Order: sequence, then structure tokens, then C-alpha cells
Amino acid sequence: MAYRIGNRHQMAILPQRIEEFVAENDPVRAYDAFVEALDFDQLGIVVNPYKVGNSEYHPKAMLKLLVYGPSYGTRSSRKLERETYHNMSFIWLMGGLKPDHKTISEFRRKNKKALKIVLRLSARMCIKLDLIAGNVLFVDGTKIRANASTSRTHDKHWYEEKLHEVDKRIDQLLVESEKQDQQEAHLESFVSMEKEYVNAERLKSRIEDVLAEFSETEKKKINQTDPDCANMRSIQGKHASYNVQSVVDDKKGLIIHAEAVSDNTDINQFAKQIQQASEVLEKPCEVACADAGYADAEELGRIDSNNTKVIVPCQPQPLHEEQEPFSKQRFTYDKEKDCYYCPEGHCLAHVGTERKDGKKRYQITDKHLCFSCKHWGQCTKSRACGRRTLRLRNEDTRERLEKQYKDPESQEIYSRRKTRVEHPFGHLKRNLKMDGFLLRGRDGVNAETSLLCTCFNIARMITLLGGVPKLVKTLQAITPKPA
Repeated sequence: MAYRIGNRHQMAILPQRIEEFVAENDPVRAYDAFVEALDFDQLGIVVNPYKVGNSEYHPKAMLKLLVYGPSYGTRSSRKLERETYHNMSFIWLMGGLKPDHKTISEFRRKNKKALKIVLRLSARMCIKLDLIAGNVLFVDGTKIRANASTSRTHDKHWYEEKLHEVDKRIDQLLVESEKQDQQEAHLESFVSMEKEYVNAERLKSRIEDVLAEFSETEKKKINQTDPDCANMRSIQGKHASYNVQSVVDDKKGLIIHAEAVSDNTDINQFAKQIQQASEVLEKPCEVACADAGYADAEELGRIDSNNTKVIVPCQPQPLHEEQEPFSKQRFTYDKEKDCYYCPEGHCLAHVGTERKDGKKRYQITDKHLCFSCKHWGQCTKSRACGRRTLRLRNEDTRERLEKQYKDPESQEIYSRRKTRVEHPFGHLKRNLKMDGFLLRGRDGVNAETSLLCTCFNIARMITLLGGVPKLVKTLQAITPKPA
């Protein structure tokens, strides 16, 4: 059997066009059409072909590179530069342009806010194409490592001591510099000392910024490399990370909104994420759903008060655990008398309210009733005052939402939660190799989050609309025409 052998030195009669190297159904064409369909005025990127001065790379070409790169598992500026030389899909996308890594990095740095808006515009594009309904929204979060180390996280006292050391070193450098200037005035200046002085000044400025953040926030520890991240625990262990929140639509599982936050838990994120997703939709959703990690009565009540059905279980509900025989749920609350009755019919009267969080304290009227009760030792072991319990400020809301979660309709919606909201995280971490952020600071991290989530939406759009050629044709139909 004969073999086919390539020949690198074979000459062609006519040179091939770059256009011919990419098939009609190649996914890169979908990313190209997507960026062409974006309104750059909404992004805040000025496209002016009549600008004076030295020519620069077209913003559309640079944005195409930054949007398509993550979908190929390539995010760093140096790797993107390399792909424009060796990868035919990148060469086609850029039309033969080969920006260096500094140009790519600088464009990304200057346009972080614009990159954060790309996901919003992709969601609105999906709304226009009837791929997002905005009726049922799911919220979830995942931990993604920051570009920083846990060993760089310190408390306020450490930074104060470090600032004292830097000030002392700066004073020492100034004294040494002055002495050498007097002794060796005829010689060249010591560049190494000047460089060390500049570095010390920069370190001092960073430390002062961190100390100012301690004063402005309630943080107990701040990372020196990336002050916006926090030490978080996940399946992979404890790392400097961000908690990436995602709001996904129920209709086709597309991402409407995503944001990287510094909170270790999801407990205070529900209302904020749903409200921001509603701004993208330009309407409130009908149902908002999340897991038990978001179960906070006050937080859920903010969305519930907007006529949105909230489906969020309390901590024990998803586990289907049996209630303890003498848990608070077994006690009966009398709203008129503002008291609780235990299973034996004894009254727990209101004895005070917590100033900090508004929780009400209830206590048995006579502790000797507990001592003589047959359930003594199971219900309570307190000899000081007998059985006590607390009632949340929004306990009525919590009880109503718990009952609402148990409805068959709510259970049907909640059963779809995992398949909708956890699918994008799996795609980002496994397919797009998103094991950590490259940029530092909340703006940079959210720019990366926006691009990665946009890649997921485009991949879903290719599937939902029947392939790349149909998606390209659809996007070309909604592309804004030049004035």
C-alpha cells in the first residue's frame, strides 16, 4: 500500500487566501460574527477610523482575539500572540494581523469596564433571538483561585509593622545617598540605590493603600498581591480566591449575569444577583431559585417583596432530615400573645430583643416546669432558666418560604436547578481550563469572568440555532449597519 507523503517545498501556482483555510462550519466564524454584531457605543469603546497619529490595531480585531481566545483555552497575552502566528483559526480571525503580547495586554487593561459589559450584551442578544425568557432564574456560586497566594494575606498589625520597616529603610537610604553624594561627587550616581529607593517608595504606597482599605471596610485580613480577593475553602483546599456568582435562565440554560465577589459565602448574594440580572432583562423575573447556601430570611425577603416567587430551601430541607423532637419547629407560636408553647403546652414568654440583629428571645415562664417535665434532659439541660428559643426578625417570611419550597410546582423547578446553573461552571472549569484568574483586582477578574461566560453563551447558541452557518446568518441579520 502506497503512502501519502507531504512536501513542504511544493510550490503553488496561485497563493491561497486566508479565507480558504477556515471551513464554513468552523466555530471561529461564530465568534467573529458575534463581535461584529456588538454595539461598540454601548461597550464604551470608540471606533474612529479618522483618528490622527500612528495607526493602531482595530478595536474589533482586538476584542475578537480576547473573546475567541478563552474558548480555545488560551487566555494569556503571550499565548494569544503565539496563536496569531501558528493557529490558522486565529490567523483567519485577525485577518493576518499579529499584535504582540504587550499590545494585547494593554488593550485588555485599558478596556476592563468594556469587557465586563460584553456578557450583558450577549445576554440581550439572546433575548432578541428568543433564547432567554427571563421568567425563571437560577443563582449559584463557585470558588475560583485568584492570581495571589494565601501566604500574602495579613492582618492590619502586620502591615503597620511592615510600613514602619519600610519607612526606616527609606530614611536609611536617604542618609546613605547623602553621604555618598558628599564623598564621591565626582563619580557617577549609584543606580542600584536609586532603584532600591524607588521600589521602597512603591511598596510604602501599596501598604498605605491597604491600611486605608482596613479603615474603610470591615476586613480583618487583606492580601498584599490582590487586595480584592479573600482566602476561601473549596474542594481543592484553601486558596486566595473569588466567589463567582452566576445567574442562569431556565429556558435554555444561558447566562444572564455573572460577577466575582470577595464574600466567602453566598448568604448575602441572592438579592443583589437577581436584581442585577433583572436590570439586564429590563423586567423582574417571575421565579428566583437557589440552593440552601442562600437561605437568609432578610435577603430572600427583598426579592419576595417584588412579587417574585422565591424557591430557596432552609439548610435541613434539601437533606430531607427529620426534625429533632424538641426543635423550635415543634413549638407553636401564638402571634396575638407573642409567645411560644412547647409540646407539653407550657408557655415561653418574650423576654427581650437583640439590638444587633433584631432577634427576639423567648424563655419558659417558670424554670421549675422544665425541671419536673418528663422530657428534662432532652428538651433542655439549662438549670439557670430552663428552655429558651429565638425568633428571627423575619421569621414569618422564613416560615412562608419554607412552605412555598415544599409545593409540588416549586419542587419541579428546584429539580432543574443543578442541570441549569451548574452546567456553565463545569464548562468553564473543564472545557475552558479555567482553574484560576490571570488578572488581579475586581475589575480585571470581572472582565475575565465576562469573557468566559460569553464563550459559554456563544457555544450554547451554536448548538441551539443548529450550527455555525445558521448562527452566523442570524447574527449578521441583527448586526448594526454603519452610519
